Amino acid sequence: KRFREPKHERRPWMIWFLDTSKQAIGMLFIHFANVYLSDLTEEDPCSLYLINFLLDATLGMLLIYIGIRAVSSIVEWQQWESLRFGEYG
Repeated sequence: KRFREPKHERRPWMIWFLDTSKQAIGMLFIHFANVYLSDLTEEDPCSLYLINFLLDATLGMLLIYIGIRAVSSIVEWQQWESLRFGEYG
């Protein structure tokens, strides 16, 4: 995916790795949570994954959006330059 970015906008390897590693850790967490829950409830892991995905894609994204907006407002208000989202220095 990194090579699909335009050359003049391509992220350095370290920033790309940090961005993608967050996604991988999240996917691992969801996988192990589904396996654990399926053992507890004796439900089909695939149906639990679908429920988990739908909740994450709706409520999770809404909570993340609200959280980022709140933190961004506080950072702007306090003028904390090092905590701005997307600014890696």
